[in-house]
Amino acid sequence: MESFNKVTIDDIDVFGKRVLLRLDLNVPIQDGSIKDKNRLITALPTINKLLNDGGKIIMCSHLGKPKGEANKKFSLEIVAKELSNLLNKKVKFLDSDIVINDDVKQQINQMQNGEICLLQNTRFRKEEELCEENFSKELASLCDIYVNDAFGTAHRAHASNVGVAKFVKENAVGYLMLDEIRFLGNAINNPNRPLVAILGGAKIEDKLNVISNLLVKCDTLIIGGGMAYTFLKAKGYEIGQSLCDNSKIQYCEEMMNKAKRLNKKLLLPIDAICANRFPNPIDENIPTKCFKANEIPSDYMGLDIGEETIKIFMKALKNAKTVVWNGPMGMFENKKFALGTYCIARTLTELKYSTTIIGGGDSASFVNNFGLSSKMTHISTGGGASLEFLEGKVMPGIDAINNK
Repeated sequence: MESFNKVTIDDIDVFGKRVLLRLDLNVPIQDGSIKDKNRLITALPTINKLLNDGGKIIMCSHLGKPKGEANKKFSLEIVAKELSNLLNKKVKFLDSDIVINDDVKQQINQMQNGEICLLQNTRFRKEEELCEENFSKELASLCDIYVNDAFGTAHRAHASNVGVAKFVKENAVGYLMLDEIRFLGNAINNPNRPLVAILGGAKIEDKLNVISNLLVKCDTLIIGGGMAYTFLKAKGYEIGQSLCDNSKIQYCEEMMNKAKRLNKKLLLPIDAICANRFPNPIDENIPTKCFKANEIPSDYMGLDIGEETIKIFMKALKNAKTVVWNGPMGMFENKKFALGTYCIARTLTELKYSTTIIGGGDSASFVNNFGLSSKMTHISTGGGASLEFLEGKVMPGIDAINNK
């Protein structure tokens, strides 16, 4: 990886200082409990470092999409309680519908070294996503040092990750951000080869520039999931009712031609597990049939890769030294269409002496839910952020931090 030139938390002295720590605590909550604690766990090294060094830690984050209004459904109170358990230390929750008020300021001013608190959801303020200066300055007024460790929002220019950095003289990135940049950066810019990239999921537009960039960087590109059917349509195949973005057919043709031009392998499904209606996640009695990828009947839709495709994809992975994976191979939420995604995940756990990087989002959730995360080299906390990083884009949340 090219040398990383941003100030890190190892470069700063936080003793006795107020540290505003931007984290990505946007965890899934269902029926009053946190369903996946990975983002909280990955935040702990940075939190502990700052606490142990005697800082006064003021954490902030968004949760969900409250659209600029106070909505208790998106309160971070449950996160404060869980962080207290994980840290074995009281995390004081500073609850305010406007995030920062006089009481919040007073409680922060009374903090002692090694104490920690959490602000309310920054997206309760409409100024957050607009990166407005007034909210950025309010956040900056709370601290002496700003630390950004929220890779999951690094591709967004918001008040709490970009705006605030302009008004805090001393700022730095945390350990999670460093890990993400190191693993993703090395995977793309300095990989052990062969480098195999796997893209899945439903939306091609989310991965347009990633496909183009990865074709230059990787040796083999595997495409599965809902996005594969637009490629298959571009080959002239009959794909029935399968997901297809007709506006992207020409782009898919261009990418297949680019792969040939660059002498790169671009692998697409040759068969698909199909159903004649779109299933819900618990519809386990839905009848399924396997069809060749170019012979899907007009009243059927592809919902997972078939057994022959699984064999081809697994074979392509066997000798890989670096693998980057973003997006499932099918509608894995329903067990009948999860086999393709599971086989990819299992194959990655069996690779020896290889670097395996899961690019956040649904792929990360799948790996975590199946207990396979410990066997992967790195699981990114940022789905959209990891995609934009793989595109080679400038990340505003990283760019805003001071250079060394």
